[in-house]
Amino acid sequence: MRDRRLPSPLFALLLLTAACGPAGQGPGSGTPAPPPPPAEPGEGRDAADLLLPQERRLSNLRMLTDGGENAEAYWSWAGDRFVYQARRGERTCDAIRVMNVDGSAPTTIHPGGANTCAYFLEGDERVIFASTVSGGEDCPPRPDRSQGYVWPIYADYELYTARPDGSDLKRLTNSPGYDAEATVGPDGTIVFTSTRDGDLDLYLMDPDGSNVRRLTDTPGYDGGAFFSPDGTKIVYRASRPETPEELEDYRALLDNGLVRPNRLELYVMNADGSNQRKVTNLGKAAFCPFFTPDSKAIIFTSNHLDPRGRNFDLFLVTLDGTKLERVTWNPSFDGFPMFSPDGTKLVFGSNRGNSSEGDTNVFVADWNPLPALN
Repeated sequence: MRDRRLPSPLFALLLLTAACGPAGQGPGSGTPAPPPPPAEPGEGRDAADLLLPQERRLSNLRMLTDGGENAEAYWSWAGDRFVYQARRGERTCDAIRVMNVDGSAPTTIHPGGANTCAYFLEGDERVIFASTVSGGEDCPPRPDRSQGYVWPIYADYELYTARPDGSDLKRLTNSPGYDAEATVGPDGTIVFTSTRDGDLDLYLMDPDGSNVRRLTDTPGYDGGAFFSPDGTKIVYRASRPETPEELEDYRALLDNGLVRPNRLELYVMNADGSNQRKVTNLGKAAFCPFFTPDSKAIIFTSNHLDPRGRNFDLFLVTLDGTKLERVTWNPSFDGFPMFSPDGTKLVFGSNRGNSSEGDTNVFVADWNPLPALN
């Protein structure tokens, strides 16, 4: 789920991003949109000049895409490719793409409908993603913003898998309502968000879509989940109503296929759903969480240091929430961090160095472990 169409170009990059959440859409004119034009082949470019002195945990920065809106790039298990979502040209919603780790050979997997939250399945022979194509090839209509900034929860979102070249498309879910935001654990188990029981909750299922079991049941939105490297824990973002009035507002919006993501905090639980606990209490948007290679901390995106809520940076936090460290200092947007399988590199999305206002590109950098969080 991510929405790039926010009130300002900078704020638009947050939830344009929301690390796997209800994907934002364009106007939805009803005219079939052409697939995005292929990106120019290449091998990325050196972007060391875009690193800031304070960004001491990053080095050897490279820019892998250049132009359009590119985000949520996630590593293959072998560490040789990324799957990501992109919007280029006149298309108003995202396509799923795959590229090599140097930025070369970008290939579109699925351009029809709105597509979001792609991830390699174990073994890298297939990719899982969410798409609204069951409701048609057109981009869905944009959400009604008369009630403020909201994300759409399109009921047509279902989970699909395909080969990395786009062939052999298979549908995994077929339940009423929203199924999206899927990622995969080291044993192949899939975690995803669904409204199949009337709320936005987290579920597990086997790689073939069977054996679905519910993990969360507290009223509110739970999503954007990722497994720890050893598969024993899950980190996720949640927006939990705290008053009867907030709960009523949440349920009224959900009945109309919407959710308000203004406050998101990070939670961690065991992989079976037990021992759910809150990690952050920042009061704004904390999302795109991913475990550090040693599973002792979480890297994530937040706007909590900006009084206007428009600047998003990467942060590290310990699992108990007691230690917090800022990782990036770019004065616009950095988000969607994910460590490489060997833990030596970090991929993320950013609009630093973009050639056009609003462009988001995929970057990869060496990760400098440095001492533990202070």
